[in-house]
Amino acid sequence: MATMNLTAKFVDSVTPTGRRADYWDTLVPGLVLRVSEQGAKSWSVLYRHRGRRRRLTLGGLDALTLAQARERARKELNAVSDGKDPAQVKQDGRKAETIADLADLYIAKWAKPRKRSWKQDRHLLDKHVLPQWRYRAIVDITRQDVRQLIERVAESGAPVQANRVTSLLSKLFAFALDRDLVPFSPAARMKKPTREHARDRVLTDDEIRALWTAWEALPLPLAAFFQLRFLTAQRGGEVTNMRWQDIDLKSCWWTIPATSSKNRLSHRVPLNPSAAAILASLLATADKDAIYALGAYQRVEGAGARGKRQQSEAIATFPVYDFKPHDLRRTAASLMASGGIPRLTISKILNHVERSVTAVYDRHSYDAEKQSALTWWDRRLASILQNNTAAVLPFIRVG
Repeated sequence: MATMNLTAKFVDSVTPTGRRADYWDTLVPGLVLRVSEQGAKSWSVLYRHRGRRRRLTLGGLDALTLAQARERARKELNAVSDGKDPAQVKQDGRKAETIADLADLYIAKWAKPRKRSWKQDRHLLDKHVLPQWRYRAIVDITRQDVRQLIERVAESGAPVQANRVTSLLSKLFAFALDRDLVPFSPAARMKKPTREHARDRVLTDDEIRALWTAWEALPLPLAAFFQLRFLTAQRGGEVTNMRWQDIDLKSCWWTIPATSSKNRLSHRVPLNPSAAAILASLLATADKDAIYALGAYQRVEGAGARGKRQQSEAIATFPVYDFKPHDLRRTAASLMASGGIPRLTISKILNHVERSVTAVYDRHSYDAEKQSALTWWDRRLASILQNNTAAVLPFIRVG
């Protein structure tokens, strides 16, 4: 065993001595260059965990340069100082040998704890990745494999899905790299095949009237789903999960709990007269033990196949070209802005996250401004439905 300040020149030139030799680095104590009897060179880091001496193999010289090995060693030693055992983590990770194993491990250990949308990752894996790679060894996947899979998805007529698959594969192999399942990520810096453009569809007055007429022909809970989305300008998932315990029809407020909102922040939504009337109609017909305001249609936009089918079948009957439910939220916001409602108030209604420094110090609830704005929006929508734009009331600012 030799201890020295390892250099790139020494690492490249050192030759086998006829028996296995270890060379310890003085710059990063614990980093070891091992040269086998046959001359194979590999990096490892030695440390103690709960009194036991442990060795973690980092990779061969063909995968890691001296600088990269030092960086990896520092990272692993920092993990040891935090009480972790990198060698045990690697041993556990060896259970994931195929892409199918890795997919399950990624969903369980990374996606589920961190992402509300983890089911979308599961869907993409099941639809696009596993049919091609299910039994492939993780370490056998190359950049060419990744590129071909992404191109195959794009050429199948799903260019946006191909972008999502690109992002997912990047996360999947970064996860595998962190667990020492691969020496490098074959999806690192892989470019998305399609340039996406933000949808800017805003419904016209004629389209709004046509949609409202179509909604009135639907069963009450499904009609209420679309109407409440439009009247409150809230996200579809938040409307479908609207619970009676979160609604106060006396004061006309709906509180979206942090567990239901997209940004994990509790959100108070004023119920304008039309929204309150729709909810009152639902309440009058609801079972006394009902939890969700939309009752049997609670999963209209959720993961259930029945709910998605109900919504798709309804949309197919709408006499409006290129309609997407999220257009309702965008249209409501756009019309409020055109009526002179401040952008900050609209942002508060939409429950967008502010990232400015000022937002940290601003603890004003904006309840009055939101209430005034959504009342204006209710009147503006009523005037559109009555085809009487001259009857629109001007927005009156609060305060």
